[in-house]
Amino acid sequence: MSSQPLGKNTFPAEITNISNNGIWLLSNDRELFLSYDDFPWFKDAPVGKILKVEEPSLGHFYWPDLDVDLGIETIKHPERFPLKSK
Repeated sequence: MSSQPLGKNTFPAEITNISNNGIWLLSNDRELFLSYDDFPWFKDAPVGKILKVEEPSLGHFYWPDLDVDLGIETIKHPERFPLKSK
């Protein structure tokens, strides 16, 4: 018998830091670093658009104002998912 989750995550994903090298994303007690080298969409984006991040499902992040959609594996291992467009 397996248990089903009881409702929505009450701790939404959030950006905890924006630096010269990238951004820090906090989700479910883990902090992930997204470098501008690996995720160039964030480098010149306005702060307000970077801060507006959603987690529609566990481990799936979406920035609606930037139309950026990333999974946890892509963030943890960007070398496995080379950019396909510029």
